[in-house]
Amino acid sequence: MTKFLLTGLPLFIPFVLFSQENSVNPRPLTLDEYEKTKTFVIKNLDTDTYAKFENAYILDRYEMRKPYFITGDDGQKKRIDLYQLIAKEGKQELGLMIFYTTEKGKQFQVCLPDFTADVSVWKKYFEDVHAIDKEEKNFVLKLSYVLSKELGFQFYKSVNQGKDLSQESLTYGNDICFPGDQNVILMDGSIKPLSDISRGDQIMAYDPDHQRSMITEVEAVSVHEAKNYAIIRLTLVSARERMTRHGDEIALSQREIEATPNHPVKTMAGEKEIKAVMEGDKILCVDKQSHGYQPFVVLLKNEFAGGVQKVYNLVTRHNAQLVLNGVVIRQK
Repeated sequence: MTKFLLTGLPLFIPFVLFSQENSVNPRPLTLDEYEKTKTFVIKNLDTDTYAKFENAYILDRYEMRKPYFITGDDGQKKRIDLYQLIAKEGKQELGLMIFYTTEKGKQFQVCLPDFTADVSVWKKYFEDVHAIDKEEKNFVLKLSYVLSKELGFQFYKSVNQGKDLSQESLTYGNDICFPGDQNVILMDGSIKPLSDISRGDQIMAYDPDHQRSMITEVEAVSVHEAKNYAIIRLTLVSARERMTRHGDEIALSQREIEATPNHPVKTMAGEKEIKAVMEGDKILCVDKQSHGYQPFVVLLKNEFAGGVQKVYNLVTRHNAQLVLNGVVIRQK
């Protein structure tokens, strides 16, 4: 059974915005209309700010915004254009059309329904975004950033991996650990998954006293038995924006960390268990360009069933903080 939640925003599931300015819409988007939006084409995204379809629907560029051009860590530039979907009769807003264009000119489109749409419409929207995200890497991340920036407010609705977590046999307890696929940087700059780290390995860590990288030795590796652990995933971003005459240029860097809910992490607002970290909190991460450290903002937070697996933790020398997946995490 699919369960809709108001918390937990998984990286690969988009969230749905509720606008504070919306009142109850007597004209929600229907499933047939949602499917019909897949045929709506804007001939020229650079010049066409207004288009009519079937003499019944209007696409009007959202607040006359210029497009977003988002370049990720891979150096590839994507374009996102937003158009309001309006029913001509009664001029009622039905949703938000999103046009996503790759660096090779391939275009994906999806309609974000108005919040009054039936659950069947939302389900189809989630399925469509899932499909795009499988084909176009980091589609949801880039879309999430634009929607949270443009539409604001943390009023989201999401599907938690299509699962009803109340039916999952999750393990909550005193284990303070990480899944084994989290990456550790070795002294020579190479990367090894946490599950392959051994006592005596020299790894990169963060020195909080001098606010810089340091090399430390692993003194012990804690391995906890395989269980279906509850896992918190944080998706963090750093964005550098530049307005141009063509649109908003955004360089978007991403980091992601997973841990059991009670693992401590030091945010810019103080130490918290990772389950208490909120969207908008800031956590130190490695900057790939400068190799220094800078605060990244938590864009998405999701709790999910991690599946039956072992989880790990490291004990190192010195007063060092671990660096996993480029994110600074305190030793327990």
